[in-house]
Amino acid sequence: MYPHITYPEAIVVGLIQGITELFPISSLGHNVLIPALVGGRWAVDLNVSEPESPYLAFIVGMHVATALAMIAYFWRDWLRIIRGFFGSVGHVVSPAPGTRRWQPQTVEQRLAWMIILATVPVGLAGVALEHDFRVYFSKPVLTASFLAVNGLILFAGEAVRRRRAGLDAQQSVADRQMAAVGGGGPGTPRHAAGQRALKQREAGLAAQADRRLTQVGWLSAFGLGAAQILALLPGISRDGVVMVSGMFRGLSRQDAARFSFLLSAPVILAAGVLKVPDLTGPLGDGVRGQVLVGSLLSFAGAYLALRFLVRYFAQNRTLTPFASYCLVVGVGSAIYLGIT
Repeated sequence: MYPHITYPEAIVVGLIQGITELFPISSLGHNVLIPALVGGRWAVDLNVSEPESPYLAFIVGMHVATALAMIAYFWRDWLRIIRGFFGSVGHVVSPAPGTRRWQPQTVEQRLAWMIILATVPVGLAGVALEHDFRVYFSKPVLTASFLAVNGLILFAGEAVRRRRAGLDAQQSVADRQMAAVGGGGPGTPRHAAGQRALKQREAGLAAQADRRLTQVGWLSAFGLGAAQILALLPGISRDGVVMVSGMFRGLSRQDAARFSFLLSAPVILAAGVLKVPDLTGPLGDGVRGQVLVGSLLSFAGAYLALRFLVRYFAQNRTLTPFASYCLVVGVGSAIYLGIT
């Protein structure tokens, strides 16, 4: 019987996809492991390594929905970044007087080009390797092993962070600044004027965070983007490896997480858009309703997860809980799937 996707499967996987895409615990890893652990019809319907499975069309819809949720959450930041990009292009056409060569002039312009530069390596690798990586590595036991490795990567990031004792004073300042991002504590004003003041404050703090990010330099931005290639392996988290790479380069957890979230949106959206023919073509036949339901839940899950994580890292919380989760679930799943 040709594989199909039921509405219960769409509901569960759509919600989990949205949440796990932003948490540093690998959405693709969960997309592979959950059907394998549940077994039965789920293992047939939701087989990501099967070349002609409608699950591929389903994943396309969820990826696009997740990217849209990230853009919606950071829409003010994206407006600044997009304006910066077009402003930098304007300098190419009409360079500033007295300048010998083109270079981005503002924080927004530099951040826009850093995101573009960081997207290039994973974009090229994704086009060239995504199919092979998905087909050959998306096996449940292998995925569980990669998830455990992801946990070790997160532990390594925290170990490096603890050794950087000289950054504690700078980190504490960044923590206090970023604590307001995402809104709200008990003293948050509820009236219209107070909300406007809060949004202005958040915009100012976001701009300060972007200023710190642009100080890492072009080569580091390229390296952070290249780290995402590891996430082609199911079980390795895109956000996790970018955060850890940023922490290795001296970024605070908040700033590393912010760059990871900003960088993820265009990568995930581009990956989804490139696969739209899977959704509109024969693979999408009979599952488009399920795709719509799963995508709506993925959008909601991603938005709420992002809101939680911004506040979580604003409180200087660590990656250790996520690392422990990945290690325990990865090892446990590998053992269970290996003996069944």
